[in-house]
Amino acid sequence: MKTIVATDKAPAAIGPYSQAIKANGLLFISGQLPVNPADGVMPAAVADQAGQSLENVMAILAREGLSGKAVVKTTVFLKNMDDFAAVNAVYAQYFTGEFPARACVEVARLPKDALVEIEAVALCK
Repeated sequence: MKTIVATDKAPAAIGPYSQAIKANGLLFISGQLPVNPADGVMPAAVADQAGQSLENVMAILAREGLSGKAVVKTTVFLKNMDDFAAVNAVYAQYFTGEFPARACVEVARLPKDALVEIEAVALCK
């Protein structure tokens, strides 16, 4: 059985997908673009974009009563791998101690021409 998870504290899906799906004790969070859900604005700097993407991930986690500690896996999509250090510095502010597993890949292009997008998988309570 699966349950759709959605919150207005993260940007609405821009296509035929859900913000997140809860299934079999896991929460699968779709890739979060760095769009501020309050005003639809995307910051220009990659570090600010990483922070907004992670804020969106955290908002979806919070909807389910979870925090970053529940995250077991993330995938970070970067427009330019030269931004790895800047994104890593921001990422380290959101995940501490027992870090989730992670993949980080450079991609040719992201929706809305974002510089970063982050998806996550978390353990549900």
